[in-house]
Amino acid sequence: MVRHVALLLSASLLLAGCGDSLEQFGGPTMGSSYSVKYVRNASGPSVEQARGEVEGILAEIDRQMSTYRADSDVERFNALPAGSCMALPAPMLELVAFGDSLSAQSDGAFDMTLEPLLNLWGFGPQSRGDQVPSAEAIAAARADVGHQHLKHQGDQLCKDAAVQLDFNAIAAGYAVDRVSARLDELGVTSSLVEITGEMKAIGHKPDGSPWRVAIEAPRDDRQVAQKIVALQDMGISTSGDYRNYFERGGQRYSHTLDPTSGAPITHHLAAVTVIDPSALRADGLSTLLMVLGPEAGLAFADRHDIAAFFVTREGTGFATRGSRRFEQLFPTEAH
Repeated sequence: MVRHVALLLSASLLLAGCGDSLEQFGGPTMGSSYSVKYVRNASGPSVEQARGEVEGILAEIDRQMSTYRADSDVERFNALPAGSCMALPAPMLELVAFGDSLSAQSDGAFDMTLEPLLNLWGFGPQSRGDQVPSAEAIAAARADVGHQHLKHQGDQLCKDAAVQLDFNAIAAGYAVDRVSARLDELGVTSSLVEITGEMKAIGHKPDGSPWRVAIEAPRDDRQVAQKIVALQDMGISTSGDYRNYFERGGQRYSHTLDPTSGAPITHHLAAVTVIDPSALRADGLSTLLMVLGPEAGLAFADRHDIAAFFVTREGTGFATRGSRRFEQLFPTEAH
């Protein structure tokens, strides 16, 4: 499961003022990487114990939801023809239900069944390189796309079309929540968990100050902080069009597809960051708002009381704007 990293973990920001009681570890996962920082007290877990627990969770999620291994549960479901049912683990059914709710709230802007279209455009696990498909090919792929083709029956998920699920828009946020919750069960009261760019901050650093995270500016050439936020008991996720795209004939094609057209988004929203107590919800909402675009996305965020930060392309630069909830939590400093 590959996802762009859109949040900066700056050592100077995260570790400033931290004492020797800050433990940290990390490694590869989901085609990218993860890192965990936690404040260890006398009864807290050792790094070895914490790492074992975390990597066990990540391995489970990979076995269930990775579209890059043929033996995963999701790929076995995706290989089934229309009219099939398959028993799935409870976490997968939970995430499908979550995706259903986001799809319903957004009139289909969020969709976990876009894999045939992603493959067609060259962004999916079975893609054959970047390409601009024909209108006929897009229409054919869209016949097997849509949450309306899925139905729960007990512990089984059924499909009435050759639907292919893709959890990439929410799997990392879900993993962050799972890891944070497990650390809490082990007695950790302060932690910063990052998985493929999605993060959650619990408690505070050893010196009592909040965890600080830099939201990355949407640049192709280098990593630059657009805004720095202090987080406590919050998850954060950024979606953007600036890492995974291709150009043909002077036109830019983003990996973010609009389910209503079956084609990449065409508006000028470069990135959107969502902050929410649930990293899963932040992850899904950042994708949803990225699809909607700057105007419709901001209206959706304000209507649903979502803390969202929008970065829009304007000429050769960028303009930023926060939703009402974002400005309440992170007021813009007067100059």
